[in-house]
Amino acid sequence: MSKIVESELTKLYYSIGEVADLFSVNASLIRFWEKEFKILKPKKNKKGNRLFTPKEIMKINMIYNLVKEQGYTLEGAKLALKSKDGKSQENPEPNHNLDLIKRLEKIKTTLEGWL
Repeated sequence: MSKIVESELTKLYYSIGEVADLFSVNASLIRFWEKEFKILKPKKNKKGNRLFTPKEIMKINMIYNLVKEQGYTLEGAKLALKSKDGKSQENPEPNHNLDLIKRLEKIKTTLEGWL
């Protein structure tokens, strides 16, 4: 499940390139997640380079796990991260699915009326 173990992170700060390499993703994805997920707030040096602490990397690990491994949508991952332990219920988007099911049932009824 977890790709990174915090005890294996020995440095105080990691560059965005190093973090991207840890997860085998592009640095642009890390920057995108930084914009999407408010829990990610890497420090920046005078040049504006992002510096990630091991705690920040563990937050990225949670996001990676939810989005890449468990297949959550970004919104679903945000909801899951808002829960107490970062592990939301099985379905993080119950209202969206319920609305979708109702719309599909309505379409089905309409199509059956045409037959």
